[in-house]
Amino acid sequence: MSTTVLITGASGFIGHRLLQPDDRALVRDDAAIPNAVVGDLLNFDSLMTACEGIECIFHCAGYAHAFTSSDPDAHWRINYEGTRNLLNAAAAAGVRRFVFLSSVKAMAEPNDACADEDWSGEPLTPYGRAKKAAEDAVLEFGAKYGMHVVNLRLAMVYGHGGRGNLERMTRGIRAGWFPPLPETGNRRSLVHVDDVVAAMRLVAQSPVANGKTYIVADAQTYSGREIYDAIRDALGKPSAQWRTPASLLRAGGRLGDGVEKLLRRPLPLNSEVVDRLLGSACYSPAKIERELGWRARIGLVEGIREMLGYGKHPMENTAKNETHL
Repeated sequence: MSTTVLITGASGFIGHRLLQPDDRALVRDDAAIPNAVVGDLLNFDSLMTACEGIECIFHCAGYAHAFTSSDPDAHWRINYEGTRNLLNAAAAAGVRRFVFLSSVKAMAEPNDACADEDWSGEPLTPYGRAKKAAEDAVLEFGAKYGMHVVNLRLAMVYGHGGRGNLERMTRGIRAGWFPPLPETGNRRSLVHVDDVVAAMRLVAQSPVANGKTYIVADAQTYSGREIYDAIRDALGKPSAQWRTPASLLRAGGRLGDGVEKLLRRPLPLNSEVVDRLLGSACYSPAKIERELGWRARIGLVEGIREMLGYGKHPMENTAKNETHL
């Protein structure tokens, strides 16, 4: 099926992977990307120009700093108001399909449970609240204008070219300063960027997906220690024969909290960082697996090797589960 596609955030981590030669790319600054148009989510006129003649929008752009120390006003302006501006422009231009990249942070924290799309409670962070409000706007516009709309709540995304937590952890392990984590039995949900791209293309053309919100994650979860060991192995480092006590890491996190207050700037180690290393964040992809047949194809070991730039992208050697638009 030949489709005219607009990708926002096309110069970013996921948008760049998704971008095809004939797609239109919305970028904030002039970039060496074919078919690029310069625009801003807060400039409606630029969005109208970008949406002209477009059939499908993949909305990847946003303010992605999910930590509690990030700018709450920027989250609301960019992730909610910017998305609503784009939806208004899409509706005015007659766009037929709209896929929104949200986050599992649009949900309440699952703690030791494994959350699905019906998990009750409200998101805790400004990032999560803005993403949830944007999800609601996407569904509202879909119902009002007969647009095929889908929200994708992504677990932590990793892969070559990413700049997230897993990539930062890898740099620390490579440099030798990241401590061996204890095995706490925690469960962390991840998803490789190529599996995200496959899910985006699938939901854009699947009638069953219209008006739905899906979690996108590997069905296999991993403890912090398992992730640490997999990274060491991919780097060719021997297995660490010792583990940093969880109590010591938590004490270091509390110390970091105090120093942050004095210095008024974030540190590499604080209680929030320790919680991400030792705590659980489990999200179930059962709904998208059941309704659409999507499965994460790239496991942790293969995905980390790709993240490090070893060999081909995993999807080049794996049967894809998407239909190209």
